[in-house]
Amino acid sequence: MNPAPTALRLLLALSASLGAMSHAQADSGRLMPRDVPAAYAQECAACHTAYAPGMLPARSWQRIMSTLGKHYGTDASLDAATVQQLSGWLQANAGTYQRVAEAPPEDRITRSAWFVRKHDEIAAPVWKLASVKSAANCAACHSGANQGDFAERSLKLPAGLEPRHSRPWKD
Repeated sequence: MNPAPTALRLLLALSASLGAMSHAQADSGRLMPRDVPAAYAQECAACHTAYAPGMLPARSWQRIMSTLGKHYGTDASLDAATVQQLSGWLQANAGTYQRVAEAPPEDRITRSAWFVRKHDEIAAPVWKLASVKSAANCAACHSGANQGDFAERSLKLPAGLEPRHSRPWKD
C-alpha cells in the first residue's frame, strides 16, 4: 500500500477545512446569520437596522438585553420569553474576532473604533439629514445593511446629500 495518496488526500482535506474556517471567521461578524428569530426582525428591526450579532461581543449583547427598559432613551421592554430567546441567539452569534473583542463605549456599534475609522470621512451634517437621522441608520447609505452587506459597492447616496459632502461615496 502506497501512503502517498492517503497523505495527499489528508493534506488536501485539511487545507480545504482551514480555508473554509478562515472564510467563515472573516465574514462572521458582518453577515446576518441564517437562523434569525422572527422576534428579532419584528422587535429590534422595527426601530433600527437589524444589526448582525457579530458586530458586538457577547458581553455587550448581554448588557443591552438586560437593560431594554431604558434602551438608549427608549423603553424597548419585551416579555421574558422573548428576551431569553433573543439573548441566547445574540450570545451564540456574537462577535469573537479582533475587531469586536472590546466592547465599544455604551455598547454602541456606532461608537466602536472600527465604525469610527470606517466613517471618519462622513461630515457631521450628513448624520443629521432627514434621510439618515443618525449613524445607527445603516440602511440610509448601505443598501444591503439588513443582510449584513456593508460593501462599498453597495453604497448609495442618502437623499438630500449636498454635493460638497458626497466625496466618500465617490472614492
